[in-house]
Amino acid sequence: MSSPTIASLRSVALNMPDLAKAEAFYTDVWKLTVAARGDKVIYMRGTGADHHLLSLHAGGETPQIRHVTFRARSEAALADIAKAAVAAGGTVAVPLGPLNEPAGGVGLTVRDQDGRLVQVVFGDARHNDTQEDKDHPIRLAHVVLNAHDIPKSQRFFEAAMGFRMVDRTRIMAFMNCNSDHHSLALGDSDNDALNHIAFLMPEMESVMRGGGRMKDAGHAIEWGPGRHGPGNNAFNYFIDPFGVVIEYTADVQQIDESYRTGTPEDWKWPAGRVDHWGISAPPSAKLKEAQRAVFFVASEA
Repeated sequence: MSSPTIASLRSVALNMPDLAKAEAFYTDVWKLTVAARGDKVIYMRGTGADHHLLSLHAGGETPQIRHVTFRARSEAALADIAKAAVAAGGTVAVPLGPLNEPAGGVGLTVRDQDGRLVQVVFGDARHNDTQEDKDHPIRLAHVVLNAHDIPKSQRFFEAAMGFRMVDRTRIMAFMNCNSDHHSLALGDSDNDALNHIAFLMPEMESVMRGGGRMKDAGHAIEWGPGRHGPGNNAFNYFIDPFGVVIEYTADVQQIDESYRTGTPEDWKWPAGRVDHWGISAPPSAKLKEAQRAVFFVASEA
């Protein structure tokens, strides 16, 4: 169930009101490390090969999402994505060309009909010094974007980038580009904001230890610990110091062509239960509010 053009999710770019405070949180508490610095931007990596998982840019009074970055399967795929995105109703916001950032490579940025900015890259630098650590994220697991019209957004990502829907619940469409159950999901909402960013941890123990570390630092668990239905992944959700929803996750289900697409009827919980385990309270009101508050920039300039 792989996309013919998209290989994986790489990173998310965010505008942050206080870059120094953001760096301190994401290094000391969330356990990323600085991969590179630029003019008013910091690139944060995990323990995996991806050059960075977050790029944090100085600017604005509230956080904003600049773009989501996926990695293409080939350089030729980039031109195919540009054409397909326009044919699907989007626009090319940044034309195909060399990327002026530490990871390098070539890429382009497309904007869908609802203003989401998606960068696609190829040939970007990767790290060789990869070594898992129980307390550090490895890579991004998925990104969830709100959608006021899920079928329209789903059609765009299918037509422009070859994503496939693998599960549909009452409130979410889970979309796949490789063996991970989902790298992208669309959440049913009345807006098109960032819902959350999920970071893959080495194992469930790491998700639990991360929850304790966040609580010690004054950041409550807003949902979890639990285990999702679609994707079968363990989770803990938090809100960063600026209002961005972030998740520690592990045990993401691996799928292939034999996976049967689920429907809302397949993902119903008994009364009072919101996940497989049934021990977590529902998502907090604070979390639900934060999941609707971080919008895409009008322009990255």
